[in-house]
Parts: sequence; C-alpha cells; structure tokens
Amino acid sequence: MDVNEVLQFVDRVVFEQTGKHLDDVQRAIVEGTWQRQTYDNIAHECHVNKNYASDVGAELWQLLSQALGEDIKKTNFRSTLERVYIKSSQVIGLGNHHNFHFCTQTFNQHNTNNRETNIKSQSPYYDLTLTPKIINFYNRKSELKTLLSLILDNNIRLISVLGLSGIGKTTLVKRWVDLNLDEFEVIIWKSLKYPKLLELLIDDLLNTCKQELKVTRDDNLKQLFDVFTDKKCLIILDDVHHIFTRGEFSGQYQSVYQDYQNFFKLITETEHQSHLILISQEQCAEMECLDEELYPIKALKLSGLENGEILSGMGLKTDQDSGLKLIEKYQGNPMYLKDVAVLIKDVFDGNVAEFLAEDSLVITKEMRSHFNQLFNRLSPVEQKIVVELSKFDQPVSREELRQHLDLSSIDLINGLQSLQQRYLVSKIKTDPILFNLSLLFQEYLRTIEKNSINP
Repeated sequence: MDVNEVLQFVDRVVFEQTGKHLDDVQRAIVEGTWQRQTYDNIAHECHVNKNYASDVGAELWQLLSQALGEDIKKTNFRSTLERVYIKSSQVIGLGNHHNFHFCTQTFNQHNTNNRETNIKSQSPYYDLTLTPKIINFYNRKSELKTLLSLILDNNIRLISVLGLSGIGKTTLVKRWVDLNLDEFEVIIWKSLKYPKLLELLIDDLLNTCKQELKVTRDDNLKQLFDVFTDKKCLIILDDVHHIFTRGEFSGQYQSVYQDYQNFFKLITETEHQSHLILISQEQCAEMECLDEELYPIKALKLSGLENGEILSGMGLKTDQDSGLKLIEKYQGNPMYLKDVAVLIKDVFDGNVAEFLAEDSLVITKEMRSHFNQLFNRLSPVEQKIVVELSKFDQPVSREELRQHLDLSSIDLINGLQSLQQRYLVSKIKTDPILFNLSLLFQEYLRTIEKNSINP
C-alpha cells in the first residue's frame, strides 16, 4: 500500500461509520503516522498544537478499531492496516469500492471468529519495564528511518547505537521501539548499568519468554537461540560500556564479562530471525564490521542536534539566531543544553542573548562531574593525549603530537583510535590528517589546569 491507498481506505471506513469524509487534520495524522512521524511533527505540518493532534488521533484510532475489529493504535497502525487491507481484499475484493459496507461487515465477522486463535499464535512477550519515559523527542527522522531500514528491510542482526552521553541514544531507540512494537513477537529491554554475568542475562531472557531453564549454561544458550529462530525477537542492551574496563583503551571487556564478546559474535554468525541493539558510549570490535555482506553488523553513530526545536519547553528567552548559537556552542547535546538552560534561567533570568554576550564556554557543575567520570575512564595514554590536545587552539597533526608527547608510535596511534571510538576526538581528512578535541572537553581540561585541580 502507498500513502494514497491508505488515505482512500481509511476515508472509506470513516465515511461508512460517520457519514463524513476525513478532514484536513485527520488526513495529516493518517499520512504522518504511515510515514512514522511523531505527533509533534504532524502538528507542526498542519499548524495545530500537539495535544489537539494527539486527541484527534486517539478518536480516529478508536473509530478504526471499532469498524475493523482490531486494536489499532498509532504504534501499530501501519502493520495492522496492511494486514487488514490484504485480508479484506481477499474476503470481498476491494476493487468494488461501492460494496465497502459489505466488505467491512464480512471482515469484522471473520476477524471476530479468529481473534483468539491469532493472539495465541502470536504469543507476544514484552519486557519494557526498564525503558525510559520519553518526555520530548526531537528531530531524528533520518536516524529512525536508518534503524527501520537496518532492522526491518535489511535484516541486520547486530546494531550498535553509539555516541557521547546525553546525545539521545536511548531516547532514539525507545522511540523506534514504540513505533514498531507490532513487528516483533518478543521485545526485551535490559540495562547493563549494573552489569550481570552473561549466564544470568540469558536466564532472564528465557524467563521472559516463558521458557523452562536447562541444567547447563550451554543448553540455556542453545535454547535462547532456538527462541531467536522460532520467534522474531528484538533485544536491547543499554549502557553496554559498563562491561568494559576503566583505565584501558575503549571496548576492552572486563574479564568477568568476556563471555559477552562471544555472545555478540554468535548473534551475527548464527542463522535466526532476531535482532540485538547495543547502546553504548564506547565502541568495541564487535560493534562494527568492514565486510557488512559477510557479517550482518551495523553501527549508527549519533551526532548533536541542530534544530532549534530542542530548546522548546526549557523556559528560555531566545530568538532563532541566539538559540542556534547556543545549540552550536554546546554541540547539540540535549543533556548539556538542559544543564546550561538551568544556569541561564538562574543567573541570566533565561535571557540567552545576555548569556552569549559573555563570550565564554561555561562548563556547569553537572558537566564537570560528567567529564570527571569520563576522564577517569580513559587509559593513561589517552589522558596524556587529551591533555596535550587541550593546549592547542587548532587541530593538530599526529606528527606534531608525537613531538610534544613521550609516547611510542604504537601507543599514540592506538590512543587516537580509542579516543575517536569514545567520540572525544574527531579526525579531519586533510593532508596531513588532523585531530581535533571536543571543544567542551577541551574547556573542561583547561579549567581543571587553571584551578590546578587533578580530574
């Protein structure tokens, strides 16, 4: 079905039930939902507020649910309607649009008789108790489409969502899951912020799927992959970087969690129909693959947001120009912007232009605490590199860094790679290649040095 067929189909259902055709807002909601837009985006495009669009949408889903005998929601609208359309076409032939009333009645009867059987055959198992509540979701349309393409269109089995803390990784994945609940028989979200041994994680996954545990770990692992084969599962592991070792290069597993490495490899090397999403601030070898045709692996690396929408609801006094300058200054990171918004309200009465007139990059106490933790995760080699990089106002070549640091060539190369995998250093493809330290992290290090306080 394309969007025009969807609009025609829904319009006929609504007209049959109410005697009225879809109005402009209803049409925008149907079209926007089909294209997986949020209510924020739909409301903006049809010039109404979000709450009104949400209320109209709720009434429309209820009407469609009653008419078609399905529990239709925004999250399952697309998949449900495609299935309903196909079944109703088979029942009566929707080419005869004049006989749609008979088609609806016939389909409702067919659906009622088989609803219990369908529910039993699908046997959905969801464990989303640890998912975060999304208050605001900003413009990540392209990233949502990328996840959709990777998982549903290209069947990539291992996907990592990577980026700095606060950049929106967890929020993005949660939004995608909300929009695609109906695509999976099993969805389980686990956080590794307080990590557990792999065998305990496997036990948790099997328990959620109502599977009886076996005697040995290997038998439980085999049983889990049997579930991955029999059912379309989506497993999300958040805060994966907590199974890596502090004080080492990025992505080095703690010895007690080394089994995770083999588990991630099995996900890509074993034939099944399920998917694993890893959310992490650090990249490991299993999160990216040079030969994507050989192993179904893909990394989605998030950068900062650029749209001024991110400042809405923060209570700031700003115009478009000052708002965009503030976003650029704090790298479009929602967490950093939220912290600095509190400071601007407390000290500058919310006036962004007055804050920007200070012409300085302010590191809030919350940011400083976060950067302290981040610095302490770095290896000694990485710490030396970032401290040296912070002394330069311009990007620096590897050779220039070598001249200022007492490091071997191998340590310098590995350190620069690791810092890029932590998203603290970026590479500029010039001749020679240059390396640039994150401006906020640079300011943090300079502030520490001025105050003569060790991180």
